[in-house]
Amino acid sequence: MAVVTDSGFAGYGLPDKPGTDEFWTAAQAAGTPVSIPADGGGRLTLFLWRGGAPASIDFESWSEPVALSRFDDTDCWYAEVPMPARLRVTYQFRSGEEAYADPLNPAGAGGDRSIAATPDAPAQPHWPLVGAEDVLPVPATRIRWASERLGGRRTVRIHPAGGGGPVVLLLDGDDWLYLHPAMTAFDAAVAAGDMPPVTLVFLPAKDREAEFGCVPELWEAVRDELLPLVAESGVPADVDRLVVAGQSLGGLSAMYAALQYPDLVNRVACQSGSFWWTPEALGQADPLGGPVGGAIAARLRDERPDLSGLRIAFDVGEHETRMLPHCELTETLAEQAGAAVRVSRSASGHDRAGWRQALLRDVAWALA
Repeated sequence: MAVVTDSGFAGYGLPDKPGTDEFWTAAQAAGTPVSIPADGGGRLTLFLWRGGAPASIDFESWSEPVALSRFDDTDCWYAEVPMPARLRVTYQFRSGEEAYADPLNPAGAGGDRSIAATPDAPAQPHWPLVGAEDVLPVPATRIRWASERLGGRRTVRIHPAGGGGPVVLLLDGDDWLYLHPAMTAFDAAVAAGDMPPVTLVFLPAKDREAEFGCVPELWEAVRDELLPLVAESGVPADVDRLVVAGQSLGGLSAMYAALQYPDLVNRVACQSGSFWWTPEALGQADPLGGPVGGAIAARLRDERPDLSGLRIAFDVGEHETRMLPHCELTETLAEQAGAAVRVSRSASGHDRAGWRQALLRDVAWALA
């Protein structure tokens, strides 16, 4: 179903002649991408790019890249992209070797990414609209952590939302600092009464595949090195009440920590955990094609641990069709082992733009 005609994009509410200054002024005022209902459900979504060279749209995980078409001999490039219902997705334009945020879209994620959402995608309260040129605030308190167990140095930032409280350890912390404004969102959630005061600890990863596999080094370093530094930082922080929040490989690592170190980790917010993981999977052509539930499901079946002390919220993007079987089996086995389990599905693919509302909700639930 295409609605672009020889005269332009009137079907999307953009009546001016594409490529004219009047057209670009109208497009800027309207904001794009813009969606209309598609035959058979879902949405047909128009993306626009102004330039002289060919470009494409790269989506975070939901779709293969989409090439833009040129409108006549103008500086207007466009794509009509069919999207399913309930989708929020991160994307960027690529032209040559360069990547760009969408200058017509006010919703950014870092300097070179934007966020598109179908009109039926659920709202994300507390997450502010951030443009690609905006600089996100960062916590004033930082720790220079030179870890003996992990090697190297990293900067860990700490923020007491609402004055501080239980520690919320955000894995992939730099993404939540510089791409998505978690500090602002948690402050707003606490102020609205949607969660108790917490102390956010933004933990960056140096080597995700090495640190976030089912290995002990990260969690022994967190227990023996990082949390004592947080306790000594001068920021109010209840290090004895810890919530670990992780996505993808970070979610896998959080679940591993709950199994391996239950005295340390017994509250988890896990978004799209990589439960396909086995020690061999990352070297395979199709990492998700191995045993359903991977090493975590095998451990839950073989060891039959008592997880009655664990409170864990699972979320996964409803459009992550290949991830769903791995996550569903792990969710079921965790609940059968006695864990208090919350299960939800975000309107996204494998994408922080979809996970971020689940992050707030599930941290609050883990602390309830």
